[in-house]
This record gives sequence, C-alpha cells and structure tokens, in this order.
Amino acid sequence: MTRILVTGGGGFLGAWILKRLAEGGHAVRIFDRSTDRRVLREIAGELAEQAEWVQGDITDAAALVRAARDCSAIIHLAALLTPACKADPVLGAQVNLIGTLNVFAAAKANGIAQVAYASSGAVFGPDDGARPEPITHYGAFKLATEGCARAYWHDDGIASVGLRPTIVYGPGREIGLTAGPTLACRAAAAGQPFTIDYSGAQDLIFVDDVAAAFAAAATKPITGAHAFSLTGGTADVADVIAAIEADVPGARIGFDGPPVPMAAKIAPTPFEAVLGAIPRTSLREGITRTLAHYRALAPAA
Repeated sequence: MTRILVTGGGGFLGAWILKRLAEGGHAVRIFDRSTDRRVLREIAGELAEQAEWVQGDITDAAALVRAARDCSAIIHLAALLTPACKADPVLGAQVNLIGTLNVFAAAKANGIAQVAYASSGAVFGPDDGARPEPITHYGAFKLATEGCARAYWHDDGIASVGLRPTIVYGPGREIGLTAGPTLACRAAAAGQPFTIDYSGAQDLIFVDDVAAAFAAAATKPITGAHAFSLTGGTADVADVIAAIEADVPGARIGFDGPPVPMAAKIAPTPFEAVLGAIPRTSLREGITRTLAHYRALAPAA
C-alpha cells in the first residue's frame, strides 16, 4: 500500500481525490489548516474516516516536511482562490506560490520523486485559451508554479504533473468565483431560487473526472515536468440552467454578472501517454449527478 500526502485535502476536490485513492487501495494523509471532515464525509462516506489527518499551514515549510515523511507522492491542492488573491495579492503569493515551493522542498527532503499539483485554467487570459497570459493574480501565481515545477525536475529530478482544470463543478463545490453552477444545483434540489453570478460561456469539467486525473498523476510512474489542461466542454450559463431545468422543471435559476476572466475555449493538451484514459462526463450527466447528490442530502418532508 502506498501513502499519498494531499495538501488542502479537506476541501471539495480533496474529498473526491480521497475517494478515488482509497478505492484504489492507497492510504491518504491529509495536510490542511482545518480539521473539519464534513465535506469528506459528504463525498467519501466512511472512507473519510480512514484518512490520516495532519493539521498545518502550507506556508509552514518545516511542518510540511514532517507531514510528507513515509509518503510515496504528494498531491498539492492547498491554495487561495481568485477572490482572495485579488483582495490580498501578497498573501495569495505566500500561499499559492511559496506554498508550492514548500511542497517541492518537502518532496526533496523526503526523497519523494513525484508531485501532482493544481495549476488552473486561469493561467489563460480571456482571449486566448492556448497561450498562457493570465490577467488575475491567481492565474499568475499558478503559471509561476508551472515554471518552478520544471526547475525542480531540471535541478533535482522531481517529476511532476500540473493539472489545469477549467470550471470544476459537482457535489461539494461551495466557494470560489465559479461555484455558481454547483450552488445552483443545490438550490434547485431544495426548491430555492438562485442567481449564478457570472455570464457568458466557459469550459466546465465534472469533479470526478478531475479527481481521476489527479489520482493517476500521483500513482502512475512518470518522468519529466508536465502541465496539462483539463477540459470538459464549453457551455453558456444558459446551457447550464437548461440542464438543471431538464431535471427540475420550474427551477428558479438565473444569472447576472460579468464573464469569467478566462478564455471560454481552452486548447486541449494530450495527456493520455502520461496519465492514461480519464473519464469524460457530459454536462448533462454531471448536472444530473449533482442534483441527485443534493436531493439525497435534503431532509425528508
């Protein structure tokens, strides 16, 4: 059995990755500022209790070195999202950039040869989904981590896969600039109105597809430093609402707000040679699964 450290593993994406890893027979050690297992229990059920938990901050390099002992790989998710980086760019850099350097330093200190880390589709600006040119602090920090990962491969032989998900949606997504599609599903399942706070078209990818990619990046033998865009398909906000209404006729979902500062069409980067085949969930199926999840959580009438 291999043990994998997951930084920021107590959140939405971490819960889905935990589920994937545990079902694959891997032990999971979570490193997170919080000790709240609520989201993990919601997504992974009893598997959440099997995870070892280390409370700590990604900016604490020494704590991270200790947490990484006896691990075969690291999945690095801990980050501040777009609104927090905009509000405090220096703190955003300390968490997103310096925190990532701390992860690679911990890998080096513990002889860990492989790191999978969360980059983002935000490395692309609003007009070009092929050439990285971010216009947000969050995207800029994520792009910088890709360069640092390449340096760690060149200098220290630490292999890495940086994954650039676009808008990730699905059960458990509660925070961030683009949480609207998931929050709309939760509201619709409860019979409540909701307004998605952005407009226009964006690429959306279902969370379990992203989790599968991270699990593969941490468990398959790899060499080199890679950065792959993870895309699910471009859809307008109106398409998201239509998919919800197909399952919940009469759902009171609207949208209002500026477009997301990221290109709507992100150029695919072939990753199968490194990660193997990854599931691809359609928007319709992903919305249906998300609504079913929140219906199951609703209290009985």
